[in-house]
Amino acid sequence: MKKSVTLTILLGILLTFSGAMIYLYQKNAEDPVVYQTETPARQDIVRKTVATGSILPLEEVLIKPNISGVIEEIYVEGGDYVKSGDLIAKIKVVPNLSALNDARMAIEDARIILEDQQRNFQRQQQLFDRGVISRADMDRAQVAYDQAKQGYAAANKRYDIVRTGTTSGLSSAANTLIRATVSGMVLEVPVEVGNQVIESNTFNEGTTIAAIADVDKMIFEGKVDESEVGKIREDLPLEITVGALEDRVFEAVLDYIAPKGKAENGAIQFEIKGTLNKNQDIFIRAGLSANASIILDRADSVLAIKEALVQFDEKTRQPFVEVMVSDQQFERRDLELGISDGIFVEVKSGVSEGDAIKVWNALAPEEAGV
Repeated sequence: MKKSVTLTILLGILLTFSGAMIYLYQKNAEDPVVYQTETPARQDIVRKTVATGSILPLEEVLIKPNISGVIEEIYVEGGDYVKSGDLIAKIKVVPNLSALNDARMAIEDARIILEDQQRNFQRQQQLFDRGVISRADMDRAQVAYDQAKQGYAAANKRYDIVRTGTTSGLSSAANTLIRATVSGMVLEVPVEVGNQVIESNTFNEGTTIAAIADVDKMIFEGKVDESEVGKIREDLPLEITVGALEDRVFEAVLDYIAPKGKAENGAIQFEIKGTLNKNQDIFIRAGLSANASIILDRADSVLAIKEALVQFDEKTRQPFVEVMVSDQQFERRDLELGISDGIFVEVKSGVSEGDAIKVWNALAPEEAGV
């Protein structure tokens, strides 16, 4: 009985020892863990935020009529260059019946007054010739008669203006002739011959006949989210890319940040504007969509590594990397970091060019190409 127990114990010990030896052999037969490395390099790092918007003229002037009527002729089209005072369109006046009737009645009143003053002047002239009245009385009669003639002529001109929009002697200043008020390019002519237009006055902004702007002075107008507006300030540089102009980057300066945001699609957006430094040989059409990279900070030709290589001490939160000192042997190096663009980060001290920095993820030999 004792002999069989002893054999059982010895057999168990033998099996345990054999299993341990097999386990150790398999562990030693496994391929060693291989870590890839990357080296720092010098490059430009730009920290920026992006705003979407469009390219617009710095100043766009809307040409509106001072009299209501119907477009009779149009002399320009979009893309034409005009100078201040150039003729843009001509309006045919459609008279208001009430105003026309009032003007006609004013002519009749002026005619009656003129005839009365004419008769009075003739009587005074006869009395003066006989020596009955003085020269002063005669002069007063002359003045009243001349004023009556002037009033009659003015009533007739007023009638012509109500009926046609102009009158003799004032054709060059007629409201029916719409002229450019500034020099520049005609961006659009939103009316056609035969369209009715409304005059610009205190109660109505009027119908736009043409839009004119200096296309050599363009701005970027866009919006930034409230989460980004705290990072930007006026006078920051912008890099503008226009979707319709590939491989073109235009420089600009941030001139304006709205003091008040507007709610759009559940988020608060702030309007920004930047003056564009446009090359004279490139024509940018107004209204083109564009993106603006707002340069928050930049460092040129600095030593940089990928942010993914940086580790942080669990206690001190001090950034560090592991640098290879021999074959697959690494040591810790504390870092002093600078600006980051989200992918690369500037390294001010801790590593130098040529250092092999450990990539966190361990790779099997076949994945690492070993």
